[in-house]
Amino acid sequence: MQPYAIKFLSVVIPVYNEQDNLPTLLERCKKVIEQLPVPAEVILVDDGSRDNSARMIRAAAREDGPFVAVILNRNYGQHAAVMAGFSRVRGDLVITLDADLQNPPEEIPNLMREAEKGFEVVGTIRMMRKDSFFRRFASRIINNIVRKVTGVHMTDYGCMLRAYRRHVVDTMLACNERSTFIPMLANSFARYTTEISVKHEERGAGDSKYSLLKLINLQFDLLTSMSTAPLRLLTFLGVIIATAGTLFAVALLVMRVIYGAAWGVEGVFPLFAILFIFVGAQFMGIGLVGEYIGRIYYDVRARPRFIIEEVVGQPTAETLP
Repeated sequence: MQPYAIKFLSVVIPVYNEQDNLPTLLERCKKVIEQLPVPAEVILVDDGSRDNSARMIRAAAREDGPFVAVILNRNYGQHAAVMAGFSRVRGDLVITLDADLQNPPEEIPNLMREAEKGFEVVGTIRMMRKDSFFRRFASRIINNIVRKVTGVHMTDYGCMLRAYRRHVVDTMLACNERSTFIPMLANSFARYTTEISVKHEERGAGDSKYSLLKLINLQFDLLTSMSTAPLRLLTFLGVIIATAGTLFAVALLVMRVIYGAAWGVEGVFPLFAILFIFVGAQFMGIGLVGEYIGRIYYDVRARPRFIIEEVVGQPTAETLP
């Protein structure tokens, strides 16, 4: 692993209904960028906000500063918004963070120093997390699943504060699947990865955009977008159920011989028990296969991940460095 010299930094921040946090976020980001030893840009991606967020980041991008506003035509979700930001970056190192101020912008120099050691992906571990017990519990489950699927041990995949080398970002942009979990996708293309500990702060204002339903959807994306392991698990489960059914049938036969036909109401209840086991397994299998077919359906249509409605504050192609 060779040391890496950063020439230009891009920071990508997805924004969705964060009007109360944006003034503080913009101020803190600007202070950090001004103190960096390399030129930098901050790309704010409005993901179809319904408040004044889009207007505020447009105004920031029109001022003389590091900010670039990328306005999407509607809400596509956090990871799609980050990919939209990736499509506009100019830096050879790209750092992502959330707009809710739980990821301190002041940690950006620490990620840069770690990336300069030669790491292609720098993850972060949130210390003293300020999230609810439910969020921490869901995050623990997701992290365990991702580690099993990717084989890359990272402690905290759920933190958006991460650094990626440019070639990793370009490779992710070349992928066409619709369901994308960026930290896991990036690790599948990186040879050298690491993690550093970072501070975690209280949310500045508003509520988390990840409801229970969105966390469940994220779980399905993780299970089906990067691996066929769930299908293999379904095969093993089928073998277990078939074996259990066979043993149950043998036990019923023995009980029938010992206690006669009256046992088990002439066999009606045992029959229903076996039926429910197999019907439940079949429905579970059909549902899981349906998840894969649904993703194939979305990928085959090859619709755009996002539509950029407007870009404000970024130089034209003729003036890019």
